[in-house]
Amino acid sequence: MADKQATRDAYGKALVALGEKNKNLVVLDADLSKSTKTADFAKAYPERFINAGIAEANMVGVAGGLAIAGKTVFVSSFAMFASGRAFEQIRNTVAYPKLNVKIAATHAGITVGEDGASHQAIEDIALMRAVPNMTVVVPADGVEATQAVQTLADMKGPAYLRLGRLAVPVIFDENYKFELGKGVIMREGKGVAIFACGMMVAVALEAAEMLKTEGIDAAVINIHTIKPIDVELVSRYAAKCGAVVTAEEHNIIGGLGSAVAEVLSEHCPVPMARVGVMDIFGESGKPADLLVKYGLTAENIALHAKSVIVRK
Repeated sequence: MADKQATRDAYGKALVALGEKNKNLVVLDADLSKSTKTADFAKAYPERFINAGIAEANMVGVAGGLAIAGKTVFVSSFAMFASGRAFEQIRNTVAYPKLNVKIAATHAGITVGEDGASHQAIEDIALMRAVPNMTVVVPADGVEATQAVQTLADMKGPAYLRLGRLAVPVIFDENYKFELGKGVIMREGKGVAIFACGMMVAVALEAAEMLKTEGIDAAVINIHTIKPIDVELVSRYAAKCGAVVTAEEHNIIGGLGSAVAEVLSEHCPVPMARVGVMDIFGESGKPADLLVKYGLTAENIALHAKSVIVRK
């Protein structure tokens, strides 16, 4: 198994495998198929692939029509364009009538890197989880992304699958079983609970190792499904640990941090801190440098963990 893999790469391979089993599957792309990796599906099944051009709103509208005709439809573009330019069509054409369309958006977050703020979607989770009927999934690695594609294809109704450009550590093996809406306990602990999603799950595990050297026992939980969130698991670990940190490659407003805060406020209020993009736009730069500049690091998670422990 590869040490690192971009979730967009796993998505491309998963689509091809799914296309062989599901003859009802149709894939659309907004002229970015080489980058989103839907080019793999286009090569294998050209009769079931549509390049909609740089017309994201129209692409989603076409997807809605295909879904009404009984097709299982995946549409792809960069997260900035998929969630932003096509928002009205996702809301009114797909989510409102509960159509079987999956929005698989790649190049999410600041790790798009040199493309800069205009292409770095840091608000897409907030937009998508606020839409009724929408399921929102953020895989932590290629293994999880592969299984999420299959699961969402089998699920009836709309979904948003958030994928990344950057190769990230592979943290799961062939025995892993993805379950929609169920968080994954990556590491047991009772001193502080770190809830993470996407590429930040691997970073949270690093932070837990750092905290261990200081005698702090941190639990790490992968919340791959932002909506519907695993209320029971979040509440249980908040109660067990008495302090919570969230970590995401997204604005701290409206994403995982907000979702967890909503659960805690209603079920188990405890001290909490959010690690993410601090409500500012990104900028052009190398992904590794941007992660450091915007505080998406194991060191920053550990720092916030210690701050919430003091507040118990």
